[in-house]
Amino acid sequence: MSDPISTTSLPLPVLRHGKVRDVYEVDADRILIVATDRVSAFDVVLDQPVPNKGAVLTQLTAWWLGQIRDIPHHMISADASEIVSLLPSLAPYREALRGRAMLSRRANVFPVECVVRAYLSGSGWKDYLATGKLAGEPLPAGMLESAALPEPRFTPATKAESGHDENISRAETRARLGDVADQLEQLSLQLFRFGSRVAENAGLILADTKFEFGERDGQVILIDEVMTPDSSRFWARDSYRAGTTPPSFDKQPLRDYLQRLRNEGKWNGEAPGPHIPADVITAMTNRYLEAYKRLTGSSLSIGSAT
Repeated sequence: MSDPISTTSLPLPVLRHGKVRDVYEVDADRILIVATDRVSAFDVVLDQPVPNKGAVLTQLTAWWLGQIRDIPHHMISADASEIVSLLPSLAPYREALRGRAMLSRRANVFPVECVVRAYLSGSGWKDYLATGKLAGEPLPAGMLESAALPEPRFTPATKAESGHDENISRAETRARLGDVADQLEQLSLQLFRFGSRVAENAGLILADTKFEFGERDGQVILIDEVMTPDSSRFWARDSYRAGTTPPSFDKQPLRDYLQRLRNEGKWNGEAPGPHIPADVITAMTNRYLEAYKRLTGSSLSIGSAT
């Protein structure tokens, strides 16, 4: 396992520092995406990192992309040694990059989060309570929280640089993107069904996830992270119950802890966030590692990541 990393500083131009990822410009054709161990909740990035989180996000994405044969994607390599061989100036940073860096093809990003939901949870549940609809489309009355939808639904959202994304309708997506919106919907549902089958075999439910796509040389390609605990809601099949909020394999221990502080009036929900106890950090690391192991069938090893 590696030491946690909260920030990176590489000899490359910085394109952006996101909540979790630092993105660097390699050249006109390539970028380097480095997933740190930063963690955020309630739109606040906390000071304490979660060990191995970045490696799980990168290597699980790399694993999924290795399974997806019929949809082009952005990954060139997630192997630090191979990346350094292609970019020799990064040789002194090999250990910091190991497991968490992905050399990727550049693309023009479509400004929509391609969310697919098979269960009524999260913001979809909130929308349903308020309107009886999901992404502008009606659902049966009387549904419970976390209930299975009649079928997986494409429920897109706007991409927000900060704060929460906003759910939008499929019609709004078409108005924003044109004909390519239908292709993004079809690809998203295809990927979701594949991911659901893999999750089912691992004893997990893929309740919902989000994909991102970009355009490169006139072709739509899959970009960003793919079916990770940060971009997806995974539940254990054997403990799932409709009408509850099933625990997910992500930063749920952190959200629970912070919500308790808010309920007790000990944190106002604004930055800077409070100090997080060691047991909460450990619980998050364990959840990320367990999600990786369940899905891939192997424990995370970043010594020879591929």
